[in-house]
Amino acid sequence: MDFSASYARLQFRLRLALGLNACVIAAEFIGGWMLNSVGLIGDAGHNLIDQGALFAALYAHVLTARPATEARTFGYHRAGIVTAFLSSFVLLWTALGVTIVGVQRLMHPVSINGGWVMIIAAVSFAANLGIALLLQHGAQDDLNIRGAFWHMLSDAWVSLGVIISGGAIMLTGWTVFDPLVSLLLVGAILRGAWPIFRESLEVLLESTPPGVSASHIAATIEAVPGVDNVHDLHVWAIEPRLVMLTCHVLVLGDDDALTNELLRTIRARIALDFGITHMTIQLETHCAHQGAVHCDLATLAGQHRHGDHLHVHP
Repeated sequence: MDFSASYARLQFRLRLALGLNACVIAAEFIGGWMLNSVGLIGDAGHNLIDQGALFAALYAHVLTARPATEARTFGYHRAGIVTAFLSSFVLLWTALGVTIVGVQRLMHPVSINGGWVMIIAAVSFAANLGIALLLQHGAQDDLNIRGAFWHMLSDAWVSLGVIISGGAIMLTGWTVFDPLVSLLLVGAILRGAWPIFRESLEVLLESTPPGVSASHIAATIEAVPGVDNVHDLHVWAIEPRLVMLTCHVLVLGDDDALTNELLRTIRARIALDFGITHMTIQLETHCAHQGAVHCDLATLAGQHRHGDHLHVHP
């Protein structure tokens, strides 16, 4: 199969999915507001999580065609992280709002047209299931698409729960089913939004990526024959799939051939052990810092912070 044709087809399906899901979100928010149904509003909030997942998947594909520029040497990788952070932040506030309204409706029930709730939720169910089917083929080989696929499939079942609550209201007249379902949907929103919020915040704060140990990296480098110590070690992510590393490595001796081979060995070891391929390593035959404390192995016992630099020695 032609790769460019497959790429274009997947982008078209993602754009179509974004448009359909946006219509569902608008219909549920407006319908929930007009029908006094916090269940519909909660389902719309949960759909926002799916919208973020769809956007992230589309962005990842569009991004591959955009090279870095002089003004943005890392390209536009962080734009997706900022979007994820803002959307998850809004979702957390949405969950809080739905919780407050849901509790109020439990204490002071209002009349709800269960039939209309069922109709709007049924439209949402059909749209979410249809979008999941659109993405099913691409989900087999692409992790981003697979995440969006599971988001949409799970939201289809959430919409099914709202349909059931609307039917229960029609049969029994107990409007309490609507706020109860809305509180269950808050749990679904939090489960989807909180990990995105936490991970995007960690990236924006340039924290060490999950599963990566700075001290372990330092120990790995210092285990290479010819290395004296490692300092000014920084590990961060531009986005979760693009991990960066910079450090200073104090080496023994001043033989150029030995130093070049040492650099190749260190890079190969970091790439193999930690999967980090974007790295800047400065080799030194003597400490280039004004304060020699940075290269004092006795002082650097354990792990500690000094100013804005992380100094690690196992």
